[in-house]
Amino acid sequence: MSRNGPLALAFHALFVGFMLAPILVVCIVAFTPEGYLSFPTDRWSLRWFYAIGRYPEFISAFWRSLWLGALSSAVAVAISVPAALAIARYRFRGREAMTALFMSPLMIPHLVLGIAFLRFFTQIGLGGTFAGLVLAHIVIVLPFALRLTLASAVGMDRSIEHAAVSLGASDWIVLKRVTLPLVLPGLVSGWALAFINSFDEVTMTVFIAAPSTVTLPVRMFLYIQDNIDPLVTSVSACVIAITVLALVVLDRAFGLERLLVGRSGDGR
Repeated sequence: MSRNGPLALAFHALFVGFMLAPILVVCIVAFTPEGYLSFPTDRWSLRWFYAIGRYPEFISAFWRSLWLGALSSAVAVAISVPAALAIARYRFRGREAMTALFMSPLMIPHLVLGIAFLRFFTQIGLGGTFAGLVLAHIVIVLPFALRLTLASAVGMDRSIEHAAVSLGASDWIVLKRVTLPLVLPGLVSGWALAFINSFDEVTMTVFIAAPSTVTLPVRMFLYIQDNIDPLVTSVSACVIAITVLALVVLDRAFGLERLLVGRSGDGR
């Protein structure tokens, strides 16, 4: 097995540092005691973390974004399973058109989608509702869930399914106990990627969110339009900390490599 040389390791270290630098700067600025954005700082304070409690709209927006991301990602994954199995296994008229339809949100600017959804939801009575927000997010995260689920479905060994059928298993049992476990890495990684995109979505959500359905990214965007204090950096630092904690818990409980890559704990 070949190893990376010093030059490659140095390049990788610089690349990782370049990617992490903005996150580290945001976390450091969150601890400033000043009333303005200050970096670097020679004093440390939890002032702006305590200040989050004076703005309950940030907390409610966080839970709304969490619930929105989880629900839209779960529905997207549920749609992706039959779609990916049909595209991966069968050749039928309109297969390419169906694939292009599912992937089309990747090619349409979210600004255009936001305006289109605003007009459409207003006409059908879903304007400013949480249900409309969920439907819109399902559309934009579906390509991410489908792409990773499709990758797992294409590489699946169908002889295992045939063996289960030959032993008398019904179609539902084969799907539940054979097919779904085999594509589980794609489902988990697809859900995670869809959740991240839903949680971070701002451009489209600005158009279709009402004051009662504002998500955390939109709330932060609206706040920085009128304020320049480090409150938003403290909110961002809390989200980053929660994300890191969730990854650590998943890694300790199940193993991220097993969930996202599909490898067993012994490396097979």
